Amino acid sequence: MLPTFVIGLREGVEASLIVGIVAAFLRQQKRTDALRWMWVGVVIAVVLCTGVAVLLQVINQQLPQQQQEALETVVASVAVFMVTFMIVWMRRHAGDLAGDLRRDAANALASGSAWGLVAMAFFAVVREGLETAVFLLAAFQASGNATDAGIGALLGIILAVLIGWGIYRGGVKLNLARFFKATAVVLVLVAAGLVATALHTAHEATWLNSFQGQAVDLTWLVHPGSVSSSLLTGILGLQPQPTDIEAVGWLVYAVPMVLYVVWPDRWRVRGRRREARSRTATA
Repeated sequence: MLPTFVIGLREGVEASLIVGIVAAFLRQQKRTDALRWMWVGVVIAVVLCTGVAVLLQVINQQLPQQQQEALETVVASVAVFMVTFMIVWMRRHAGDLAGDLRRDAANALASGSAWGLVAMAFFAVVREGLETAVFLLAAFQASGNATDAGIGALLGIILAVLIGWGIYRGGVKLNLARFFKATAVVLVLVAAGLVATALHTAHEATWLNSFQGQAVDLTWLVHPGSVSSSLLTGILGLQPQPTDIEAVGWLVYAVPMVLYVVWPDRWRVRGRRREARSRTATA
């Protein structure tokens, strides 16, 4: 439940943030005409993303077993790519995101283009919604309990909508840098689990047959049916008896990504300054 909750919350907050800021600007400018069309665009975007998620699930269920494993491998791989890109982009822009959005919205209003704001909201929901659909589908396929995963995703999205409403009303002040850093750590671990899952389903689809020996026996820790198993498998993607390729894939993805997320900003800034001074001296 926790992984899908974090996915729904984080992706929902990104979309709600943009929609909330755009809606607040339109309300301040008394542009109720554009505000109504913005909500229409948001609804259309939500319906479109839901349709894509349902279509992928229907296609997956109608395929033969081996082709299901192949599709699950592709979906998990795409989800890992999406979440990696999202984490890297947000790591660089989270601190300035709200300010940039307000400036873009103000420029659109100053030029008399309310439709630019409507497009911002629509494409924000479509982008985040499609990412959420793919990532949640992969998480559902990797989860042993679809009901709990669905409840977690729904609760995360509901909370994100409430945060967006609070931003719209002006009653919620969110430290975006801290929020996205905290959720990024969980998402990295979830994505690492999806890497291991993709490698497992790739073997089931007969795409990958090398390095299939047992790497380690974790049945003492990840005991099927136990609470610890639900947490470790659901969040970290750990299996009772991971293969060599699954263990290596998990570590190769998780270790550098976690270090990238938690690396202090001040060290990153110092590194960029030293690099700039080095380039200047060389020139």
